[in-house]
Formats: sequence, C-alpha cells, structure tokens
Amino acid sequence: MNPMPRRRLATALTALLLGLAASGCGGGTDDDAAQPDPATSAESTSPAAPSEVQAPLGDPVTPDPTIVDPRPIPFTTWARVADDRIAVNFQMGAPECFGIDATTTETDEAVTVALRSGTRADAVGKMCVMIAVFATLEIPLDRPLGDRAVLSATEG
Repeated sequence: MNPMPRRRLATALTALLLGLAASGCGGGTDDDAAQPDPATSAESTSPAAPSEVQAPLGDPVTPDPTIVDPRPIPFTTWARVADDRIAVNFQMGAPECFGIDATTTETDEAVTVALRSGTRADAVGKMCVMIAVFATLEIPLDRPLGDRAVLSATEG
C-alpha cells in the first residue's frame, strides 16, 4: 500500500485541527468593544443604595489610611450602630494582607461612603492567600443619621 495518501490525510487533518485551534483563540468580535471596563464603570456611576440590616454582619476591621494601591469597592449592607455611627458590611481579601479605608460625604439628604481596599503597607511583596472575608467597618458621622439615606459611592 502506498503511504502517500496516509501522509496527505494526516497533513490535512493536522492543518484542519491547527486552523480550528487558531480560530478559537483568535481575536474577539465587536461584542468585546461594547463591554464596559469594570475598573472605570464602577467609579463613574451614581451612588448605590445598599440595604439596611439590624446589626453589623462581618468581622470588624479598622480603617487603614496607609493601604497601597487602593481601589474602590462597594458595600452590600449597612447597620445603624448609634445615632451618629453606622457600620458598613462588605467583602475583602485576607486581613493579614489587605486593608480598608473609607471617606464619607454628608449632606442633608444622604451619607455617601467611598470604601477602598488595598494592600497593607506591611504586606507589600508578601505571599497572600486568595480568600474572601466578610467584614464590617464602623464609620463615625459628623451628626446623627436621622432619616438620611446611606449610599455606596461604588456600585457592586
């Protein structure tokens, strides 16, 4: 039997498989361009209104203004701790490596909380486990909350 037809068949199959593999890994369609960039879209939207809960839900953390490479994150719920203090509930990385900081903007109608997560200064360059921790940060207010809305500066 002549081995030439087998070689041609093997070559043709190899070329077909390579072509299919290349097309599967190829460039995207116009749909890729239509997708918003999550890094910028969260910051450019209007504040979101997380729901109120009866009590703080996560492990308590303290603010750390020295975090490195801070990024905005949303909080999912909040609790009224005192007349002039709220607690926001959110997910963050391992507290041994990641920290939280917050700023608030208060008006007569709302309290808007901008929550940021970043690497702790003492954890830069260290190996960190990738886990999500449910955490709570208490935030003092300049005046009693009253009937003002509590908003997250970043949508989730």
